Amino acid sequence: MICVLLLAAGEAWESPALADLEAHPGVVVLKRCVDVDDLLASVTSGQVDVAVVALDAPGLDPASVAHLRRHAVRPVAVTSTRSDDLDVREHAQRLGIAAVVGAGELATLPEVVTAVEEGDTRARGEGGDALAPSGPEPVVDSGRIVVVWGPAGAPGRTTVATNLAWEVARRQVGVVLADLDPYGGSVAQQLGILDEVSGILSASRLAASGQLDERFASVCRGVGEHLAVVTGLPRADRWREVRAAQVDQLLERASTTGHVVVDTGFSLEDDAGQDFGGRPGRNALTLAALDLADEVVVVGAADPVGLARLARGLVDVRDRLGGVPVRVVVNRMRGSIGWSEKEIAGMVEGFSRVAGLHFLSEDRAGLDRALVSGSPLAEVGDSALVHGITALADAVFPTSIRPVSGKRRQRRSKSR
Repeated sequence: MICVLLLAAGEAWESPALADLEAHPGVVVLKRCVDVDDLLASVTSGQVDVAVVALDAPGLDPASVAHLRRHAVRPVAVTSTRSDDLDVREHAQRLGIAAVVGAGELATLPEVVTAVEEGDTRARGEGGDALAPSGPEPVVDSGRIVVVWGPAGAPGRTTVATNLAWEVARRQVGVVLADLDPYGGSVAQQLGILDEVSGILSASRLAASGQLDERFASVCRGVGEHLAVVTGLPRADRWREVRAAQVDQLLERASTTGHVVVDTGFSLEDDAGQDFGGRPGRNALTLAALDLADEVVVVGAADPVGLARLARGLVDVRDRLGGVPVRVVVNRMRGSIGWSEKEIAGMVEGFSRVAGLHFLSEDRAGLDRALVSGSPLAEVGDSALVHGITALADAVFPTSIRPVSGKRRQRRSKSR
């Protein structure tokens, strides 16, 4: 049985196509979607096999098609033009849709829906010609996607993400730092970047037009030779301009250039409006990043309120991620709290099994100097906090560790 979603966008072929599909014994039409956002929200149920969409549906872009494929949904496009028309073929190719039903071929739609297999790149056009698969060739040695998340209360997510990415870049390893905080990112301010054009909004527009792969460099701001920054939203209310599918495409493209560090928002709540076909919610940027993560770094503040929020956040993250490794960073450790690292470790391990636990010392003076100068912590002076970030980078990106020479190793052993 093939379960189908239908998005006709008001095209005249909708009623006859619906009748043909419902009459076919091997097809069930689950829903007629209102728009692309309704379609993208509906496929997340995991019950859909095929999406029959109007080729010219407003908002249908390569990122949307990538979202369908990520949920194992095969797209089939219907157009009122001949399917062997050159413009139609190029449009479908840009979107990444192989199966196209054109004018005069609507009666074959049920056959196309039931015959197209996942990964099949043949278009069911009038002449039966093949459409070449779209998109770049898969990269074998792609970088890791590490998402930095933390609960509400400003525990230091951006500080950890920014300095973690900088530390990896300082080792002459390529890294992309993406600011995906839908509540107002500040990566650009922390690194002293003049944020004239938002990187995430530019990436969203390019993804919608199918140009992100070839123009990815234009959405990044270089900081040194090895760090590229995708700056965040210029205003918090502009989160509506970025779809989760476009975030997926951005992070996957970024991972082909090196490692990726993502700064996210604090909330993991799904917007109830998605269930009724509305636009994806504000937290879709954060949730999309977590769904693609190879590892998640959870940041919590070392105080009673911060640790309580961290404990609840670990439960939420565990329920969301499943088997993705989670590493915990307890930030702003100081002696005045009255709790030892061992006591805090016992609390953390009681709520979730973690891949590692790290403690970062409080260094208000160093952070102030770094923020005022728009520099990473490592550039304003040596400190226990800088050493903690270095150890975190060693654990999260072990392949970035530089080999230590024999003489230096001897000196370190003597110092120990």
